[in-house]
Parts: sequence; C-alpha cells; structure tokens
Amino acid sequence: MNLWISAVGQGLLYGVLGIGLFITFRILDFPDMTVEGTFPFGAAVAVSAITHGVSPIIATLLAMVAGMLAGLCTGLLATKGHMPLLIAGILTMTGLYSINLRVMGRANLSLLNQANLFTSKLLGGMSMFTSSVVVGVIVTVIVVVLLILFLNTEIGQGFIAAGDNRVMARSLGINPDSMQVLGLVVGNGLIGLSGGLIAQNNGYADVSMGTGVIVIGLASIIIGEVIFGNLTLSQRLVAVVLGSIIYRFVILIVLKLGFNADDLKLISAIVLALAIIVPQIDERLHLRKALKNGVKMDE
Repeated sequence: MNLWISAVGQGLLYGVLGIGLFITFRILDFPDMTVEGTFPFGAAVAVSAITHGVSPIIATLLAMVAGMLAGLCTGLLATKGHMPLLIAGILTMTGLYSINLRVMGRANLSLLNQANLFTSKLLGGMSMFTSSVVVGVIVTVIVVVLLILFLNTEIGQGFIAAGDNRVMARSLGINPDSMQVLGLVVGNGLIGLSGGLIAQNNGYADVSMGTGVIVIGLASIIIGEVIFGNLTLSQRLVAVVLGSIIYRFVILIVLKLGFNADDLKLISAIVLALAIIVPQIDERLHLRKALKNGVKMDE
C-alpha cells in the first residue's frame, strides 16, 4: 500500500515539473532543453541550503529562484544572443552541470539527519509516504491556482497570444521575445521547485538526477491530454498533474511485473512513445471507418 501512496506523492511532485514544461512546450510551443539542467540545479540549491542551516521552506523557494535564473539565462541567449532556442537550452544545461558541482561541492549530497519539508513538525509526524502526498497536494494546488490567475491577466493573455502566433502578437503590440523570456523564467522556476521537492523527498541531490526528466514531463503532459481529451487551458494544468500520477502508476506496475529497475529510463521512453503513437493509430482507424461508411452511403 505504501508503494501506491508513494507513487501518488511522487506523481504530484513531478506534476509540478510537468506544468513547468507545459508552459514552454504547449503554451509557447518550443522545446526547452534547459529542463535537464534546471531540475538538478533546484535540487542542488535546496539540499545545499538545508545542510547549511537554512529553513526547508526558504530552501525550497531558493530552488525555484535558481530555476528562474536558469530560464532567464536561456531566454537571454535565445532572444538577445539570437541563438536557436534548442542550442540556448543545451548550452545552459551543459553549464549548469558544472554549477551544480560547485553548489554541492561533490557529485551528490545527502540530507541524512537533516530536517526537510517532508519531516516538518507541521505534518504531525506523518510517514514519508503520506507527507509526500500532503505536501504534493498543497504545492500543486498553489501552483495551479496562481497560474490560472496569471493566465487570466492582461500579461497572461499576451503570453498565450505570443505562443499562438508571434506575428499576430507583435501586431497587437505584444513583444514575443519578452513573452518567451517570461515563459522560460516561469517554466524553469517550477522545474527548479520540483527538483528541490524531489531531492528533499528522496533525501539527497545528485548531479545526474536531471537525466531523462524531460521524458517524465512530456509523458505527464501527453498522458493527461490523451486520457482527458479536449479541455480548457485551466483544466489542462490539472490534467498534467493527473497524467503525472498515472505515469507513476504505470511505472510501478511495470516494475511489479518483474522488470529491472535499471531499465527504468527505457521503460519511460517506451511509455511516452506509446502515449504519442496510440492516439494517432486510433484516429487513423476512425478516419478509415468514416471513409468506408461514406463510400457505402454513396453506393
């Protein structure tokens, strides 16, 4: 039972990552490779801060700020440096590897015997499994509500317009480059926050923990979209979190079937590939049926 509770907790915490990626991948419609550097950067900052006596809440907020700075760096390289966004993200991600080593002072850093957000007295001595769900619910609700409020502001609407059509946005007096930087800052801030939360939940930060997280984020987005169908933008934010939880359940079931944990990255890639391919196959089958029915009616 604890494993299923843990899967829900992990799904909620990774759901914040999925929302961060959703901002750049879906709303602004561009791939951001900064993710795989931002996630461990947030983890490194949070864990290092806690080991230096900083309050876990402040350390978690610092993780988010660290992610925002990483997103700002990518945004400036892309807009002011006129680099392709993919290259800008890869450069930031590569540079963050060394920065993470500097922040932690080593390849990994443990929170052994250190209080963190999930062992707080405010949680009343809950188990780590239950506390991950409670913290995950609180954080995701705050993030989703704040994002919904933001997206319904004038700036938020300009942000959405810039993602839909840069030319039209510019004709309306919106600066697409500014919106792009804003999207990267907000998105990577959430990814850094997720990294800080996951590191505290796991009890350590590792310089390589960002490898493959972009697949986890994309899986959360696509599974949520496939299962819940056509939704409003606000509803899609919730669907991303639910997609993340479902993804954790799928991974847990696969591992329970006897697959090796070393194959987790491969399994994640396969799950994401199936989530993308299956709806396309289903759509083609429906199209073929519709065409056949049309032919029969003509006859």
